[in-house]
Amino acid sequence: MNSRTGLFSTAIMEDAEMLPFVAVSDEEESGKDETFGEVMPVMPLKNTILFPGVIIPITVGRDKSMKAITRSNEQDKFIAVLTQKDSRTENPGFADLYQTGTVARIVKMLKMPDGSQTVILQGRKRFTVDQALREEPYLEAKISLRAYQASERKLEYDAMIKAIQEQSRRIVELSPQIPNEAQLLLRNIDNDRFLLNFISSNINISIEQKQALLENDDLFKKAESLLVHLSHELKLLEVKDQIESKVRGDLEKQQRDYYLNQQLKTIQEELGQDPHEQDLLDLQEKASKKKWNKNVQEHFDRELGKLQRMNPQVAEYSVQMNYLEMLIDLPWNEYTKDQYDIHKIRKVLDKDHYGLEKVKERIIEHLAVLKLKGDMKAPILCLVGPPGVGKTSLGKSIAKALNRKFVRMSLGGLHDESEIRGHRKTYIGAMPGRIIQSIRKSKSSNPVFILDEIDKIGKDFRGDPSSALLEVLDPEQNSTFHDNYLELEYDLSKVLFIATSNSLSGIQPALLDRMEIIEIQGYSLEEKLEIAQKHLIPALLEEHGLKARQIKLTREVVTKVIEDYTRESGVRSLGRQLASLMRRAALEVAMNKVKQVSFHTDQVKEILGVPRFSSDQYQENLPAGVAIGLAWTRVGGDILYIETSISKGKGKMTLTGNLGDVMKESASTAISFIRSHAAELNIEEDFFENHDIHIHVPEGAIPKDGPSAGITMLSAVTSSIIGKPMKPFMAMTGEITLRGRVLPVGGIKEKVLAAKRAGLKTIMLCVENKPHVEEIPAEHLKGLEFIYVRDMHEVLSHALGVSKF
Repeated sequence: MNSRTGLFSTAIMEDAEMLPFVAVSDEEESGKDETFGEVMPVMPLKNTILFPGVIIPITVGRDKSMKAITRSNEQDKFIAVLTQKDSRTENPGFADLYQTGTVARIVKMLKMPDGSQTVILQGRKRFTVDQALREEPYLEAKISLRAYQASERKLEYDAMIKAIQEQSRRIVELSPQIPNEAQLLLRNIDNDRFLLNFISSNINISIEQKQALLENDDLFKKAESLLVHLSHELKLLEVKDQIESKVRGDLEKQQRDYYLNQQLKTIQEELGQDPHEQDLLDLQEKASKKKWNKNVQEHFDRELGKLQRMNPQVAEYSVQMNYLEMLIDLPWNEYTKDQYDIHKIRKVLDKDHYGLEKVKERIIEHLAVLKLKGDMKAPILCLVGPPGVGKTSLGKSIAKALNRKFVRMSLGGLHDESEIRGHRKTYIGAMPGRIIQSIRKSKSSNPVFILDEIDKIGKDFRGDPSSALLEVLDPEQNSTFHDNYLELEYDLSKVLFIATSNSLSGIQPALLDRMEIIEIQGYSLEEKLEIAQKHLIPALLEEHGLKARQIKLTREVVTKVIEDYTRESGVRSLGRQLASLMRRAALEVAMNKVKQVSFHTDQVKEILGVPRFSSDQYQENLPAGVAIGLAWTRVGGDILYIETSISKGKGKMTLTGNLGDVMKESASTAISFIRSHAAELNIEEDFFENHDIHIHVPEGAIPKDGPSAGITMLSAVTSSIIGKPMKPFMAMTGEITLRGRVLPVGGIKEKVLAAKRAGLKTIMLCVENKPHVEEIPAEHLKGLEFIYVRDMHEVLSHALGVSKF
């Protein structure tokens, strides 16, 4: 049987002949004279639970149910009602029904045109099936009535009833589908039991939960369970109401904005003012002044035509407008006039940067050719050097010297190809690539463009930006650079690209091949002194509001700061340390203590703290087995002690000092060479089988690697075996082979300067490194003697006085 009730339903009022939907009193109040037989016909219900005191209309269609209704109507008009466990069961037996139900009074029966019957039932009392008597021709059972247990906690029970009434009223308020008459109906119910049954019947919960409420004899627990269900439904309705209110508010705002926009548009049309039309006229006026070629002009006119046909209210309108504005803002064929006064350019570059002669000469050469030819593709330069040597700031100086605009683009951490080529403008939030954006900002098609940290470009699933840069940095291709957003070719051939990098190892080979590499070496102590005096100190004086006469910094003080508080190839850290001295001077002057602040070497420790670095000084009277090598580090050169110990053993070789694989291989090569020439060196045949050799490089916390310590290791081991110390004040660097040849190594300038700082007087190098030494300024070589060797025989001859063999 199907119920046509819903939440607080008034469905029975649709038929004028039906009884009106009214609240009746509880069965124990109104049914005092009613008597029920123990044996009653049973009618199954689908999808609904009938509670005592509640009236519901039921459509009866099944044959058994119609027979049961007819039988009851002919006798005492009472019938037992049970609910099906599964509504899909078409011919239920007692096993398919819950065993607790409600005795109902048949209020009215109506025959429908389709042959079914509509019966209006009023619940009277709850019962439990004691015995199923029969299932044909209709269900019949022996029943016993169930009574409620009154609550002893009357105060708490009354409070719960009040809460149930209040929450029910609130649910009616928040549910637009429930008629307002339900409020009046709830207000007129003054019987707590009927209130519990009425709300239990109409609340929006599952059949299983309603059946549990029906079966509950304890009124307190029933009220408590019902209150939980009501609270849950109320929370759902409140959240739903909040969401609907927000959506309703958003829609109202959109409608209001649209209405006001339409009003504004109408007013502007009446006054002869159309902002969108004015925007189009401005675009056309700016376009008429551009120096673009025929292809760009035709493309612009075509895109402008699209914009004119668009409704200004659609989202695509602003996208198209932004695209056209970008086209107009780009400096098509607009160039700044270069400065061709070679002497003036050289003067500007020398003023801003000390040293860096190779870079300056390359820029001067380019300008000289440009001056003679009048037109030339710009070179693609790549400045490679350690941090802080002035690679990026040199780009600013070049732009200043050439009278060009300056653009800097940092590539560190860049991992998306679209950052270079841009996104197609069909995507939401599409933008041109950073190359085109930078050209747009510079308002010139021939700026000095710094590609900073090109060795730190990332690469992932979004593409390889370094591959996208191949087109940008190829002089043969960049005259037709294609940006995905621009959809046109743009000429980058006049842009002077200068890439900067700390290392060449992280740059893609194809990209490296397109650039002209200029290596910038670290600064020597003398160069750092000059940079501090000519550049750093004047800039720091201005930053700290000091005048030159208010502070006195001697060369000795600056030298101490460089040697004891910095260890770098550049001058960044030096600038920070000098800034600390400036702040102390500013404090002294601001407190009117002195008119001039003079710093002495003994004051440096008080201001900057304990020295952070100690310069490696040559230790005289070195024992046999100790040789001095020269190493290159990212912060400059350094001297390296190689220590060797010989002890009785079984021919084991031990290497310590955090050495890399290449350095370990150099040690193995040195030992193999000595063993193969043991006779010439007067070493016993079984010496290596009966002795262990331990090679150690101090400062074990610092990783060390590279082949340049090869001749040093060989000399140290030979010195230890023959028991003869090395020639004093000598350092060496060079790679060795098993045949005894000495190969050239890199970082010569840094290594030579490190040897000079340490007080060494003789440096042994491969003969092929002689050109590198000659590139070092003569003032840095003063007091040094260079020995150039070709093989290990010459090395041992000069270092240990061993005759050639």
